[in-house]
Order: sequence, then structure tokens, then C-alpha cells
Amino acid sequence: MPRRAGERRRLVQQPSMADVAAVAGVSAVTVSRVVNGHASVTPETRERVEQAMKELGYRANTAAQALATGRFGAIGVVSFDLTATGNLYIVDAVIREAQQAGYGVNLATLDAAIDARLQAAVRRLTSLAIDGLVVVEARILDAPSLRLPDNVPVVVAEGASDVGYPAVGADHGAGATAAVEHLLNLGHRTVHHVTGLADSYPAVRRKEAWQRALRRREREIPPPVTGDWTAASGYAAGLDLLRDPSVTAIFAANDQMAAGVLRAATELGRRVPEDLSVVGYDDAEVAAYLNPPLTTVRQDLVGVGKHCVDVLLTAMRGEKLDWSTRLLAPELVIRSSTAPPA
Repeated sequence: MPRRAGERRRLVQQPSMADVAAVAGVSAVTVSRVVNGHASVTPETRERVEQAMKELGYRANTAAQALATGRFGAIGVVSFDLTATGNLYIVDAVIREAQQAGYGVNLATLDAAIDARLQAAVRRLTSLAIDGLVVVEARILDAPSLRLPDNVPVVVAEGASDVGYPAVGADHGAGATAAVEHLLNLGHRTVHHVTGLADSYPAVRRKEAWQRALRRREREIPPPVTGDWTAASGYAAGLDLLRDPSVTAIFAANDQMAAGVLRAATELGRRVPEDLSVVGYDDAEVAAYLNPPLTTVRQDLVGVGKHCVDVLLTAMRGEKLDWSTRLLAPELVIRSSTAPPA
């Protein structure tokens, strides 16, 4: 027997939040809380609601939610390089914190730190309907031509303090200063430096702090060797620096490059730490398992990501923001790769 038109319409109509509530035996408000990931729902109730959604084939109507609430339930994240350890930790923390707050995350990555690529990434994200934007490791945010959307709140992670947006970052200057002071206090005459990328805000701040620390102690400031954050570039820098027997201390701008320096030292017959002290930066998981275990600077990158989301949610609620840059203090972790010079 053929179905009437009204029945056919009901068959193809998407199940509503009220339908899910009826099947699960809860209120529509509870279903909404489950959909948005609120922690106030008990595990048993959440499981019952999720089972009802699965049975009915329910999908959240984001357009209807946006019309009702003025929110899309998602934030955007732009990152310049997810292969960099620091960026990866920050983005991961942003995603986790946003999800905890009930927001989805749309991610865009850039293969070059130029304004045109940034604009294209921002357009892609805003076309997906986002409530706010986090820009991570913003190398070009001090460019005069910079254009970020003015219709959504923006927070910058690891960007310059004068970018014109609320910013959160690790205190790279304090971390690099602690590394250099540690090596000088051990008795090394000076400290050589392997830098990160020239257009990276953290790399620039670490290099500047290295120079200031040596100048303050009236020590020779050797020419820095430019790396690109990779172990291969640290290895090449180590081969270059360690041909000079007077080099007894190297501060690398991240742990990967420090690992490359350690390999170069081994190949050139330089014992660590007896003949050479090496300090890295980041306290990546591998740092404690290198040979020897690496002295390094631990920065609270997870805290940077969490604070970014906290600031962004504050802006999205329309509350007044403190536009000063939040800098999170680092910690020097001393292991076996540093010692007084022989």
C-alpha cells in the first residue's frame, strides 16, 4: 500500500532534539548539554542520550543552533608549522581545552609565513562559521599589511607583544637567560648559540636573550649559527662549531637541534659533558633519553594553549579583555649534558 505524502515527509525528516529526548527519557535541555559536551551530565545519562542519537540517526543542526544562540559552537586555529614541537603542544592543548568547553575546532596550517597564505587560511576558517580564532606562532603579525577578521575575536599564541591582539606565550627571554647563566656559572668562558628560524618569534626572543646575558656578564658574543629547528640543522651546526677546540658550551634553541649537536660531538670525539656542555630548549619527551640526558628549558606550552582558549572564551562572551601579553614562566631542567669545563 503506498504511503501518503505526509508519511513520506516524516520518513525523510531529520530527527529533532525533542525526538532524542523522548527516546532517552530526558529533557531537551539535557540532550543539548550532551551535544555540547557539558560536564554536568552524568555518565549514565550521557550514554543513554548518545544511544538514542545513534538509534535515530540524529545530527546536530548547527545552522538552527546558530540562529537560536548566535554561536556556531566552533573556533578556528591557524598554525604556521605543526612539525615544530612547540606549535604541536599548543595546538593540542587548544583543541582539548576547546572541546572541554563544548566547542569544536577547525584547523588550518600554513606552509609559508606570508600574509597571502594567512588570509586564505582565515577565509577558509570563517567560511566554516567559527566563533573565535587562535593564531599560533604568528611570525608575521607585526607586518603593517596584516589583516585579520574584525568580526570574530582573535587571540595570538607565541606572537609579538605589540601585534594589536590579546596574546599568550612562554617567556622565551627568561628561558634563554636561565640556560646561558647556567653555563656561565659552571665556568664556561662564553656560550655559542644555534638559533631557530630567523622569522620565528620564539627564535628571535631566545637569540636576543642569549646576547643580552653574555653582554651583561661582559663575555664574548660569538656569531650565532642559524638552524631550522631540525636535528639535521643542529648536526650541521655542531660540525661547524666543534672544529674549534675552544668551543666548550652550546645553547641550542630547541631540543631537536641540541640532539644534532650531540651526534656531531660524538663523531668529532668531543665528550659530553667532559669536553662540551649542551643545553636545549622545550624539554621534549626525547630530551631525558638522549645520551647523555639533555639539560634543557621546560616551557608550559600546554598552559599557553589553555590560556589562549580562556582569553578567547572571555572575548566571545563580550567581556572586557586585558590586552597585555600573558607570559608563562619557564623552568631550567638540569641533566647530565652540562658540567664545568675540563
